[in-house]
Amino acid sequence: MPTPEPRRNETRRTAGSRRTVLRTCPLCEAVCGLQIELDEHDRVVSARGDRDDPFSKGFICPKGASLGKLDEDPDLLRAPMIRTGDTWREVGWDEAFDAVAAGFGAVVAEHGRSALALYAGNPSAHTVAGGLYLPVLLRALGTRSFFSASTADQMPKHVASGFMFGDPLAIPVPDLDRTDYLFMLGANPMESNGSLCTAPDFPGRMKAIRARGGKVVVVDPRRTRTADRADEHIFIRPGTDPFLLFGIVHVLFADELTEIDVRSGTCGATKIPVAGLDELRAVATLFSPEIAEAQTGVPAATITRIAHELAAAKTAAVYARIGTCTAEFGTLAQWLVEVVNVLTGNLDRPGGAMFATPAVGRIRRSRPYRTGRWTSRVRGLPEANGELPVATLADEIETPGEGRIRALVTVAGNPVLSAPSGDRIGRALPELDFMVSVDRYLNETTRHANVVLPPPTTLQSPHYDFALLGFAVRNYARYSPPALPLDAQPSEAEILARLAMAAAGQAGDPALADELVIGTTLQKAVTVAGSPVEGRDTAELRAELRGETGAELRLDMMLRLGPYGEWNGGTLNLQALLDNPHGIDLGPLQPQLDERLCTESRRVELAPPALVDDVARLREYIARARPELVLIGRRQLRSNNSWMHNVASLVGGSNTCTLQINPADVDRLGLGDQAVVKSAAGELTVPLEPTDAIMPGVVSLPHGWGHARSTQSVAAANAGVNANELTDDALIDVLSGNAVFNGVPVTLAPVTA
Repeated sequence: MPTPEPRRNETRRTAGSRRTVLRTCPLCEAVCGLQIELDEHDRVVSARGDRDDPFSKGFICPKGASLGKLDEDPDLLRAPMIRTGDTWREVGWDEAFDAVAAGFGAVVAEHGRSALALYAGNPSAHTVAGGLYLPVLLRALGTRSFFSASTADQMPKHVASGFMFGDPLAIPVPDLDRTDYLFMLGANPMESNGSLCTAPDFPGRMKAIRARGGKVVVVDPRRTRTADRADEHIFIRPGTDPFLLFGIVHVLFADELTEIDVRSGTCGATKIPVAGLDELRAVATLFSPEIAEAQTGVPAATITRIAHELAAAKTAAVYARIGTCTAEFGTLAQWLVEVVNVLTGNLDRPGGAMFATPAVGRIRRSRPYRTGRWTSRVRGLPEANGELPVATLADEIETPGEGRIRALVTVAGNPVLSAPSGDRIGRALPELDFMVSVDRYLNETTRHANVVLPPPTTLQSPHYDFALLGFAVRNYARYSPPALPLDAQPSEAEILARLAMAAAGQAGDPALADELVIGTTLQKAVTVAGSPVEGRDTAELRAELRGETGAELRLDMMLRLGPYGEWNGGTLNLQALLDNPHGIDLGPLQPQLDERLCTESRRVELAPPALVDDVARLREYIARARPELVLIGRRQLRSNNSWMHNVASLVGGSNTCTLQINPADVDRLGLGDQAVVKSAAGELTVPLEPTDAIMPGVVSLPHGWGHARSTQSVAAANAGVNANELTDDALIDVLSGNAVFNGVPVTLAPVTA
């Protein structure tokens, strides 16, 4: 094994008193390794890609290169804030938590715990604290009103996987490094760096596919940067991806191209049966390539050709992402993606669509997957994965009656900009009795809070990607301890733990929460058949754990309970990660569906009843009148939702808030440099960016902008408009509750004086 680095801050000295620290970048899903140079005052001098990281191999994007600017942003909150009326004041941590306890206590005393709610934003999935302590906080709140960015982003993926494989976290990813044919729908990894597909240097991996004689095909209403790098780009009308996929499935059956041989285990020795093949075949007969062409605009001949190419390829993987998730039939699209992977013999197969094996242990689900275990109070929308749709958050705050949300906790979230009908949420938040936010900034959402609790900077925080490594295209693990001291600032883990105790009406040491979780987890692990610690004494196991914080102890435990207990002649634990600060390569993806599959039938369910039933809604879509113009979103390389617009180096250039539109539509509608865009939900005046990269009849506006009232100086100077004033919270994907941001009908008109 390599010579161990120092226990803290993996530091080596360079010229003068500068030093270099190794980190994982937490700013998107690519988990790139960084080398950060600090000066004698611990200010970031530079951030470069870590060439010794076995996964990212030195790749870096503009966000990672700007990490120091984010950490040193003068608009960051450095102390807790309490609002009285419109006036904010800095306070100490004890005073802040006293105010939180009082706020929670008053609401619970008058309205009960059903009046409490939690919203978790996207960045919380990129932190150790978010991964470990949000569940603790939710339990302490004692409410079913949990909302997150998942229902504005990815919930269709989880629901489709839950129904097909029995586990909503069993999401296959394309085996990029071995595939011969990559078929992507609604994904733009050249901008996003990959999403629910953790793949540093996605551009390089795409290039490698083509270099070894493979093919990359992109389906998107825009000719994105990803489409420009592909072998083929296919325009498609927004929201119609299920028709295209059904057309492919139709051809696979009709032309007898299916190769259903799902295997798993060592050398593919275990054959996994499938269920619902006849039902799937019957449904697919309703969607010929000609019907698909009429809805998608993709020629029937192209659909037939793609089906034959997928079937003929030595290996192939179908991958669909946010453009297909944030649409009216998002779950049907994700289902059909995996159906095509199964029918072409590419599920759980090297070079196909495979499952990652993350280093941290996962408890196998023991109950059949289902949704709708409870419903929202106002609209009766079903939960999925324990969450209610963020599209109904405003309803639950505004509507009187028992269970009305009276107190809200937000963690690293800005739903006023990121959720549908966001301006409505902004109007609803002042109606709350109490609100507390864990956030770096006073932003469009947190400015309505009574108390804001700022977490430490990135370099003051540990990092391990609990969520993202579950979707990695190569098995890998890396831990970054804090590079800078906290001083008087509590860690984000302590903030969330203290917040949980305040919500529960308790006082005491927050570390007790960690010990409770450790004890409960170990007690369960020793009773699970096949567990690496089956039958062992829990006190002995607890004594073996190492770590300087509760979070490190829990990470050490999860690694020891994971699938790599025996690694490189030793044990894969926290110390092993500390001894290998550049990260550890755990090898290529391996067939493992037999271990991940937990449907009640122990089969891959190709025709889950809930999904087949929703096909009737898709058929009804055929009779609808087609809108003249529809709106779609847009990813931007130098931005991640709403929270990176306050760094000058990340604003400007291609990272601007413009409405992309085909020049033919500009001429047809008699538009100038700006236009008024209207939807059923609202209207905006936007600058136009004519480009033939977008198909006629479609316009594109990036999300996350709209900072006109922000206290962030750079963001306010580059405000843009809030795209979610045009999206409608009444429209969701029925099966998952996911918001619909793509395919929104709009009209455009010239700006009049």
